[in-house]
Amino acid sequence: MSPRSPSVNEELRRRSRERILQATLELVDTRGYEATTLGDIAERAGTARGLISYYFPGKRQLLQSAVHRLMHLTLEEALEREPRTEDGRERLARAIDAILGLAAERPTLMRTHMAGILQAEGFVQCPEQQRLAFLLRDTVTRYGSEDVDTDYPLLRALLMGAVVAVLLPGAQMPLPRLRSELFHRYGLDWDAGMPPDGGPPDGTPVVRPPTGRSSAGQSSKSK
Repeated sequence: MSPRSPSVNEELRRRSRERILQATLELVDTRGYEATTLGDIAERAGTARGLISYYFPGKRQLLQSAVHRLMHLTLEEALEREPRTEDGRERLARAIDAILGLAAERPTLMRTHMAGILQAEGFVQCPEQQRLAFLLRDTVTRYGSEDVDTDYPLLRALLMGAVVAVLLPGAQMPLPRLRSELFHRYGLDWDAGMPPDGGPPDGTPVVRPPTGRSSAGQSSKSK
């Protein structure tokens, strides 16, 4: 039997890594972080326990990569769903709704993830996190930012803060209110993206993009 080509080996490694990440999501979502062992994950993924250690330095880093993959795939699906659009404000609305939606739909995973990134090691610079960062930076660029290096970290921080507010035990804020505040900040129409049922919160006007802005969200000042 002839040896496998490098491209075949790379594809096998990619699939194996993705099975491990998916198994991690499924188990932590149903059992919780502490009750999920690396052995459990290996069994669910149908792989050797040692292979997990080959790809990831520990369970915390593995979970971060798994959640970043979930966020990346969810965000990508939201941005590219039909009808596809190049409008910067609509894409930003979709991005905000995708991330807030994960907080509402997968609270155990997102709460565990947020607790983990507040640990000393912080963000894990893994491929999944880099793909997520690329999509968010691209969204900020299409929105019309003139300083992406400043505006991307700010959007990321605002989204993280909103996710924490949705998930904070005993002091949760309603998602529609948080969404309204973010949409107001960025001049987004409430009906953009995937608006929740029931319309804007009581007393919150439907935000319309300021006049004089281009479809990318930039001020129409002369250059």
